Amino acid sequence: MTTVRIPEDWPTTEDQARAVQDELRARVILGEPGPPPGSGRVTGVDVAYDDERDVVAAAAVVLDASSLDVVAEATAVGRVSFPYVPGLLAFREIPTVLAALAALPGPPGLVVCDGYGLAHPRRFGLASHLGVLTGLPTIGVAKNPFTFTYDAPDTPRGSTSALLAGSEEVGRALRTRDGVKPVFVSVGHRVSLPNACAHTLALTPAYRLPETTRRADALCREALREAYSV
Repeated sequence: MTTVRIPEDWPTTEDQARAVQDELRARVILGEPGPPPGSGRVTGVDVAYDDERDVVAAAAVVLDASSLDVVAEATAVGRVSFPYVPGLLAFREIPTVLAALAALPGPPGLVVCDGYGLAHPRRFGLASHLGVLTGLPTIGVAKNPFTFTYDAPDTPRGSTSALLAGSEEVGRALRTRDGVKPVFVSVGHRVSLPNACAHTLALTPAYRLPETTRRADALCREALREAYSV
């Protein structure tokens, strides 16, 4: 487990954080397809908070994309690096998530975030932020549609509908299980939306949520417990 310090130049105010978003958003790459679904490695990242101690634990779990077997994992624990402000949540997590990724023994391949990319009020959620900072292909797979609207996809697994901000498509609602509530997929960096959905389906052979998210969620919670166990 890696212990993380907040970078000295990390934003401390909402205005500073929004200025960073504005600068980095211009560097998001939307014109690449990304790695082929079901090939190479794919890494899930997730975080867990201890609100009483003001601490966040991050986990990165690398899966073989074809078998979904775990091939590597790493965790990091640090202080929460920004106050809770809707639309700026990435600033609370990024230093610790970056530390977990850096602790992996090899390249992570595609990174899947439990959250949003382009589907964000400022079109720059955690998946986009992380992708720009690392240069890695990233996608966001969220449990709810945030502030966006959508029509329910058809019942069968694999059905999709547009996730909309007004008339702008910012992602897709994707049915990963027959008749089960969809997940909400958005592009982060260097991946097309159709491929982001295809990756999500490849990662959900048995459950609503991707195996990357399920494994990373369990690992970051375990890391948080172990950090303060007596």
